[in-house]
Amino acid sequence: MGEDGKVTVFLLDDHEVVRRGVHELLAMEPDIEVVGEAGTAADALARIPAARPDVAVLDVRLPDGSGVEVCREIRSKDESISCLMLTSYADDEALFDAIMAGASGYVLKAIRGTELLTAVRDVAAGRSLLDPEATRRVLDRLRGGDTADGDDRLERLTEQERRILGLIGDGLTNRAIGQELNLAEKTIKNYVSSLLAKLGMERRSQAAAYVARRQAERGR
Repeated sequence: MGEDGKVTVFLLDDHEVVRRGVHELLAMEPDIEVVGEAGTAADALARIPAARPDVAVLDVRLPDGSGVEVCREIRSKDESISCLMLTSYADDEALFDAIMAGASGYVLKAIRGTELLTAVRDVAAGRSLLDPEATRRVLDRLRGGDTADGDDRLERLTEQERRILGLIGDGLTNRAIGQELNLAEKTIKNYVSSLLAKLGMERRSQAAAYVARRQAERGR
C-alpha cells in the first residue's frame, strides 16, 4: 500500500483507449492510485520496478511480447508486486502461462467495471482470482503431457520459451542463457521450469535430448 493507505496500480496495455478507460475507472476510487502506465513490454519492464506498485494490471498480448513474460520478469525481482492479467481471449494455455509466471489473477476485458475494481483490491490483499477448477484442469492436462512427440507440445511454448529451449539444446547454462538474452539468471530458471512443465519433463537434460532428437529428425 502507498503511504496514504491507497492501493497503487500500474497499467500495461498497448491500446491507449483501453488504458485510459481503465485509468479513469481506477482513479475515481478514493482507495486506489494509478502510479504508472506503459504501452509496451519493454517500457513496462523499465518502469514497474521504479514505481513498485501493489498491483500491475497487464495486458496479455503486446506488440513486443507478452504480459505474462512481464509478470514473470517482474515477480522474479520483486514478489511483493501482484500481477493481474487482463486479456480479450480465454484459453487454457494462456491461463497455464499466467499460473506459471506467478500471476494472482486472470480476467477478461469484458469484465464489468465494478468487478475489475474488486479484482484489483482482492489481488492487492493477497487473494488469488485464479479459478481453482480451471487451474486444476489445466495443470492436470498439461502435467500429463502429450505422449506424442511433435508440435502439439511446442505450440504451448511462448516465443521466449522456444528460444530458451533452443539454447538449452545448444548446451548453455541458465547463466549463459541469461547473458545471451539479457535476462536475470533467476528469470531464466523460471522460464525453464515453465517450459519443462509444458513439455511434460522433469529435467533440463530431457529437454536437451528432445531438441537433439528433433534436430536429427529434421536432418534426415
